[in-house]
Amino acid sequence: MKNLTSIQPNTSRHARLAELKQSFQDWNNTSDVMPQMARRLSTTLSLETQLAILAEEMAAIVPFDALNYRHRIARQDFVFSTGMGGPHRCEYRLSLEGHQYGTLALHRRQRFTEEELTGVEMMLSGVICHIRNACRFIAIEQAALTDSLTGIGNKRALDEDLHRASALAERHGAAWSLILCDLDHFKMVNDTHGHVVGDHILARTAEKLEQALRNSDSVYRFGGEEFAVLLPHTNEHEARDVADRLRAAIESIRVDGGETPLTVTASCGVAVRLSDEQPEQWLARSDEALYRAKSAGRNCTRVFASIS
Repeated sequence: MKNLTSIQPNTSRHARLAELKQSFQDWNNTSDVMPQMARRLSTTLSLETQLAILAEEMAAIVPFDALNYRHRIARQDFVFSTGMGGPHRCEYRLSLEGHQYGTLALHRRQRFTEEELTGVEMMLSGVICHIRNACRFIAIEQAALTDSLTGIGNKRALDEDLHRASALAERHGAAWSLILCDLDHFKMVNDTHGHVVGDHILARTAEKLEQALRNSDSVYRFGGEEFAVLLPHTNEHEARDVADRLRAAIESIRVDGGETPLTVTASCGVAVRLSDEQPEQWLARSDEALYRAKSAGRNCTRVFASIS
């Protein structure tokens, strides 16, 4: 006679596996709204893609004319919009476990009914975990590209954007300029006043650079006391003017240094991207221009002249 105690666990295990298989098939094949939406959302961590899926699924249940979503993730604003708005609106602040994950609003020409609003809320409750994960993924990506001291882009971000800018320049034939900006005699500042003061000056420098630039421009901490600025649609003459403006902004910084305020100056090297030039070559020419500015006595701008 066989031992029943050894058969029952196997039988139970096979039954549970069969149940799991059937449940998986049902979940994949169901046309029910919530499982279908959850299945689609689980395929991506792109917040933009998730919101597009949500808009598509929601429109089949609660017709609307426009969907708008906005959220500030780390130091960047994320905005998603689809459709054209109407006079009636319902707006929801998305939150989970005490954390905010943006604001979503629906617009249309007719007033939303209570039944429709309940349907919207149920769908949002099913999507909030996916939106949270997508927001966290964006935050992690941003952290990997952000200098922790100044909050601006780091060298990795610069490298990626140089490749992107090069591709855009080749495609559209637009002028792009790169400025490398280095604080003069900064080691002396650290040695004399300490790294806390030095770090404060670096953070203030990043602030001044961002304030002096257009929204379309990008600033990075290239390394140590060296910063980089990427300027789209900017020629050689314009880039030099920008570099001089940045140097003036840095020179306006005042930090408590004891009896007299502590100030710093900067040297800048400028290079306009050449046709068919690799990002590394573009960066090297900017660095050469910066070296010339340092050799010329610092606190000045030098341009690596383009071949005319």
